[in-house]
Amino acid sequence: MPRHVSIRTFCVLSAITCILGVLMIGNSFAINTGPPLNATNAQYIWFAQQHAHDVLKGAWLQAVGTFFILLFAVALVHLSRSSHTFGGWMTFLGATTLLFVSLMEVVCYIMALFPTPETMGAIGNNIGHAVQHLYFIVAAPALFLPLGFVILFSKVLPGVFGYLALLLACAFFAVGIYSLYRLILTSLDTSLAAIQALWWFAAAVVLIFRSRKIQQMFPQ
Repeated sequence: MPRHVSIRTFCVLSAITCILGVLMIGNSFAINTGPPLNATNAQYIWFAQQHAHDVLKGAWLQAVGTFFILLFAVALVHLSRSSHTFGGWMTFLGATTLLFVSLMEVVCYIMALFPTPETMGAIGNNIGHAVQHLYFIVAAPALFLPLGFVILFSKVLPGVFGYLALLLACAFFAVGIYSLYRLILTSLDTSLAAIQALWWFAAAVVLIFRSRKIQQMFPQ
């Protein structure tokens, strides 16, 4: 971080960025509900015409919100002095993987808005459903598993956040295996994403309250 920025300020700004990202992701899912399952080509086209602005707004919120959250994950690695450890590098790799999967899903949202060819709506939505599997199979576990160990071996956040991160990694991986043979994930499967949003939000709030202590732990 720049030398003129204190560790406490860095903690607060990183946490605020994460909170903003969580709120953006939640808003994106609220306004971008998607077309009905098994819709016809005509229904996909109608949905795109009626909800194009909401879909584009939701796509932007998801893309930027995800980036803000992962920026917080990188900040946690930096604050824990783990940037050059195996756990730190694996967290960077997991964050990159998750961001790539999220952006692929965003591309599918926008792709489905194109009216020609008339099958574009179905193609975009089907690819989007396929991409969602990657979030559970590899993206989320690849981030939460190493980040959990980074937290456990540092004093930036209470250890409970490390254990919860490991639990989330296992839960995501288990759901990924359990839902592997379903082409479309159920709402019960995707509800796990809401649970992990609470983890990010809580971690950010706690980091703000611990910012003074972290300043004392790692004086500049």
